[in-house]
Amino acid sequence: MRPRALIVDDEAPARAELRYLLEEVGGVQVVGEATNGEEALLLLRSLDYDLVLLDVRMPGGSGLDVARALRDLPRRPQVVFTTAYPDHAVDAFDLAAADYLVKPFDAERLRRALERALAHAEPASGEAPSAGSPGPWDDGPAHVPPSPADVEPLVRIPVTKDARTVLVDGAAIVYASAARGYSYLKLADERLLVTFSLNELERRLRGHFFRTHRSYLVNLDHVRELGPDFQGSLVLVMDDRQRSRVEVSRRHARELRRRLGL
Repeated sequence: MRPRALIVDDEAPARAELRYLLEEVGGVQVVGEATNGEEALLLLRSLDYDLVLLDVRMPGGSGLDVARALRDLPRRPQVVFTTAYPDHAVDAFDLAAADYLVKPFDAERLRRALERALAHAEPASGEAPSAGSPGPWDDGPAHVPPSPADVEPLVRIPVTKDARTVLVDGAAIVYASAARGYSYLKLADERLLVTFSLNELERRLRGHFFRTHRSYLVNLDHVRELGPDFQGSLVLVMDDRQRSRVEVSRRHARELRRRLGL
């Protein structure tokens, strides 16, 4: 049975365009439309949906309000935000959104969003997840650190900020952390959301970057201190303004010490 989707948008042309793109991508059955947050919650509480394509700014409650309310449902559908406003992305991912699409987007971008969302969808009632299926925080198989021969110069990472694309120099990144297929870049005094997974950033940011944990990629140039946490594991204290603490997994600790010359 194809996954069931609900489209939520207060503008009829936007709903029609999204339905058209979903038909072009295929694999999803649109079984409902709502024009505001109140209608969306009514439909979501009356039928199990696998996926909600949700606008942000609507009458009757924002899309963010709808996403918050979904946490109380017995079976929470995956949420993909579809909006003309890029400035709510951080709030959306804090609410465990699967993706955040900024209009206009094409069928290929929508397809990637659906793949990401449905990979983490809860099985329908009575169905068991397939053996070995990834959990919502699975970051894929562990990557072997690149050898010195493979090291390439640092690149700049594009970041959407205030409706602009800003290029962040790799040397300015203190560390990166995983966020459901996306990542946060921690700079000296701010945190930015990027559309790259941590694995993708690891491939781009080589040189002095090191994967300390499945959820962290650290710029070794910004390590200020090393120390144990209360469980005896290794923790890095970074040189950003907040003196962030970054976890080091036991299987990466020895290689990290070698890289730092300890």
